[in-house]
Amino acid sequence: MDNTSDNNNNIPKKTCCCKKQPNKLHCYDWLADLPESHNDTEMVEVQFKNTRKGYYKNSTHIKLEKGDIVAVEGNPGHDIGEVTLTGRLVLLQMKKNGIKPDNPDLKRVYRKAKPNDLEKYEEAKAKEHSTMLRARKIAEDLKLNMKIGDVEYQGDGNKAIFYYIADDRVDFRQLIKVLAEAFRVRIEMKQIGARQEAGRIGGIGPCGRQLCCSSWMTNFVSVATSAARYQDISLNPQKLAGQCAKLKCCLNYEVDAYVEGQKRLPSKEVPLETKDSTYYHFKTDIFKRQMTYSTSKEIAANLVTLDADRVFDVMAMNKKGIKPDRLEEEIEKEPVRKEFEDVVGQDSLTRFDKAKKKSNNKRKKKPQVTGIANSNGKLENAGENGQQSKPRKDNNGQKQNGNRPGKSGNRSSSQNKPNQQGKNGNEKQQDRTTPGKNAE
Repeated sequence: MDNTSDNNNNIPKKTCCCKKQPNKLHCYDWLADLPESHNDTEMVEVQFKNTRKGYYKNSTHIKLEKGDIVAVEGNPGHDIGEVTLTGRLVLLQMKKNGIKPDNPDLKRVYRKAKPNDLEKYEEAKAKEHSTMLRARKIAEDLKLNMKIGDVEYQGDGNKAIFYYIADDRVDFRQLIKVLAEAFRVRIEMKQIGARQEAGRIGGIGPCGRQLCCSSWMTNFVSVATSAARYQDISLNPQKLAGQCAKLKCCLNYEVDAYVEGQKRLPSKEVPLETKDSTYYHFKTDIFKRQMTYSTSKEIAANLVTLDADRVFDVMAMNKKGIKPDRLEEEIEKEPVRKEFEDVVGQDSLTRFDKAKKKSNNKRKKKPQVTGIANSNGKLENAGENGQQSKPRKDNNGQKQNGNRPGKSGNRSSSQNKPNQQGKNGNEKQQDRTTPGKNAE
């Protein structure tokens, strides 16, 4: 919601402070919901191209809101910028940057930008890229060890600011004369660092996200190699350097956590002594609180990884003159628990069921005997293997036929069953070998 006034009550409406900020250097206006805070001071914050900001006095009491394009006092002429902050927070930002509100050198806000002012501003802005390329060529011809990274024209086109990068001090007096003759404007040179240049150009970091310097960082803190040492990162310049060819800013993000974790660990300089040899520190995993020791200072030999508590214990033993047999803490083996034996059977689900008696009188399956019919239609018995058995003799020594005693008539082969169950094989073998009593 825009901060507009009501026609009836002349009460300014609330301004939405959650509006998406187009630039990373915008300050979050947490007092935007308080209308009275915007009338506390005449100072306003104005931002120009390339994150350049300035603080100007609204001496004519123009009603300015965040996002308005205004024409401010320049040196010489006027400049065009955007209002980024008004009210009480401007005083806090000025105090943060070391600018006093009663400074007589503070410049004024002329007016809100008119269409004619915006046309001149767009014309001057369109010449910036070609001016930068030509200025680089001129600096190269003069054999100056510098790089011109960007050019910014003033809103009225009467002044140009050249941003350059240089490792050493550069005498650019001759360069200013040549640039003034070439572009017919007033020349101002500003030196910036490699980090500021990367923030202006932008890019994607090795993490896959937009560079921090171009997305949210507003100030740059120096990064030392000690930050990499605290985190046990190999000092490889190709991996530690960012797109600005300087150490990555993200090395400072977690170094405080590593320093605090290191304070709770034993000293790396104290070796551990055992009865067999002396162990020296090799590496440390700070967050796991594990330390690895080696029997050699130069190479990794007989590596042993211990917890921090065990290292403290060994150091205390060595201080008392006691040398343990080994660095690893002896772990007492727990006795093997026997499985629970249900002696009484009280936990059995079937303890109340009656046990079934196993009967040994199982019927044995008798072998099948096939019947063979003779020429008279009588059925003769055959052995287990299908061989014909010898005719039996009765007690009088006469051969028995296929007729059953006590019954008359012969059974035909069609009436007899093809399979009949006879006696078992042992009884048949005894009948064939043992003669009857009268046969003797």
